[in-house]
Amino acid sequence: ADDKYTDKYDKINLQEILENKRLLESYMDCVLGKGKYTPEGKELKDHLQEALETGCEKCTEAQEKGAETSIDYLIKNELEIWKELTAHFDPDGKWRKKYEDRAKAKGIVIPE
Repeated sequence: ADDKYTDKYDKINLQEILENKRLLESYMDCVLGKGKYTPEGKELKDHLQEALETGCEKCTEAQEKGAETSIDYLIKNELEIWKELTAHFDPDGKWRKKYEDRAKAKGIVIPE
């Protein structure tokens, strides 16, 4: 499992973070380099770019599900945060379309 990211934070309650605006914004500030870090936020920040670019190649199964859940949630409920994240980590839009197409295939409507 040396080629996988640490599973230390795999049991984190992702839904609680996504549905709590204050917590969500705190994590976003961390990964965007605009705020304080928690250990799990730093771990996310350190690997987010690579995970996006590789389609979560080194993710554990829980991380893959969590990434998909998070992306779908942000596109559906927090589009401004999604846009800020993609502008930061994917300025050329190389990966964004893939993730948005996957969300659309699940019936998530993305306002233009």
